[in-house]
Amino acid sequence: MATRYLYVARHGDADALGNLTNTGREQTRLLGKRLTHLPIAAVWHSPLPRAADSARELDLFLGGSAPVAEAPELIDHVPYVPTPEETPPSWAPFFDGYGPEEAAAGHKIAQSLTTRFALAPEGDEDLHEVLITHAYPIAWLIRDALDAPPVRWLGLSSANAALTVIEYRPSVPPSISMFNDMSHLRHELRWTGFPKTLRA
Repeated sequence: MATRYLYVARHGDADALGNLTNTGREQTRLLGKRLTHLPIAAVWHSPLPRAADSARELDLFLGGSAPVAEAPELIDHVPYVPTPEETPPSWAPFFDGYGPEEAAAGHKIAQSLTTRFALAPEGDEDLHEVLITHAYPIAWLIRDALDAPPVRWLGLSSANAALTVIEYRPSVPPSISMFNDMSHLRHELRWTGFPKTLRA
């Protein structure tokens, strides 16, 4: 039974203009080093510069053996705007001002993301792909793999360059074998992309 392995990661640490910092470059190089032994067939990245640059830094350790290309489905977007009844009070200000057209556009991107990537491979060969994207699309992929209600993408967060692995096989539910793993990062490089607080 062929398996599609998605190695999904948030881009490296970025500045206020969306450009990778030196920390972000180091994070993604360490991620690339972690993945170097795998038979990666392709590296897909969001159109945004912080993701594209992360993919290029990661590819330094993959040795250019896999094509690196943009996938518009990986763009940073809000995948689902909950109804007022579904919205936790702490999230209400975030969604204030999202109109129906904007919400529908984001949800269409989310659906195209799962249609393209969240499925078993065709044929008999395993497929290993890397997705460099953003926190919200990662949360949506996890929610989809769990077949959870759409609103459950809320509260699933990913650190910069943390690794999530989802496996897709024919006729069985997806398997999440790893989520937000930072073991390839030194302690001082972990937990960026999250609010400042005490971390274990």
